[in-house]
Amino acid sequence: MLDLVGVGSPLVDLVLQVDDEFLAKQVEGAKGGMEMVDAALIDRLLTKSKREAVRAAGGAASNTTVGAANLGLATAFIGSVGNDDFAAFYRTALAEQGCEARLVEHPELPTGRVLSLVTPDAQRTMRTCLGAAAALDPAGITAETFAGVRLVMLEGYTLFNHDLTRAIARAAKAAGCQLALDLASFEVVNINKPVLAELLAGQVDVVFANEDEARAWCGGTPEQALEDLAGRAPVAVVKLGKDGALIARGPERVRVAVEPVAQVVDTTGAGDCWAAGFLAGHLRGLPLAQSGRLGSLAGAAVVQVMGAQVAREQWTRIKGFLDAWA
Repeated sequence: MLDLVGVGSPLVDLVLQVDDEFLAKQVEGAKGGMEMVDAALIDRLLTKSKREAVRAAGGAASNTTVGAANLGLATAFIGSVGNDDFAAFYRTALAEQGCEARLVEHPELPTGRVLSLVTPDAQRTMRTCLGAAAALDPAGITAETFAGVRLVMLEGYTLFNHDLTRAIARAAKAAGCQLALDLASFEVVNINKPVLAELLAGQVDVVFANEDEARAWCGGTPEQALEDLAGRAPVAVVKLGKDGALIARGPERVRVAVEPVAQVVDTTGAGDCWAAGFLAGHLRGLPLAQSGRLGSLAGAAVVQVMGAQVAREQWTRIKGFLDAWA
């Protein structure tokens, strides 16, 4: 019996600190966004930076699943990797965090990776090479995949593969699971609105969006976006960065404040960890305000470190709140 299974892209995070001048000169596209690139471009940017990147197991759904494991949930992560050193690193990293790695090995494609360019304001601009992560076969996802699972966490980046997205949603519903979806980035929303609309027409139980993603989906204010999403999913969350988060469940509306931190180092994984805290509370049956507080605590912990990996002692502290409230 598993509480949560994440499905998405197993990506090795390469977190690199750069200044705004480097970002403006070397990287095309909007600051703070995500674009798909090939491995060669990532290699060129790393070379031009003349700095060493911090390496960690990442991917949106993986970060959430690992976080939930650290909060005491029984979890597993499903994805596709290559047959290389990055894949071995990834398996070991998940196992060390108490998360079962259900990884399918692709014989030809490399393990995916994402370069997270972090500027002094702690904003991250991502360039992603999916590699083997894009090769997960929809035919391998059935109701049996999620048998005995309470909730399936689907990352928004999976929306680029429409067949896989639909297979995951169908299988989760057939298995009687809740389905949670994080919208990932405003680019993901802009490109994949039709399939996103399908999912939000009765298949998604919990939807997470940040302010930019919510605006890309329906325009208007965060409050208006919350109402739109709340009309499509039983639980809706619009995260507002330093201004906290708005949460809706049925007629209930809650605003959760951000957890103060001494210094924001890097926002990579902030939304993923926020979702881990929230879902841990949600699956333990906590009120919205307490689930949201757990999300804020987890989000605050990860922005104080480089990358998306929170120290074990920090997770233990957050788990103490969960255990006390549950």
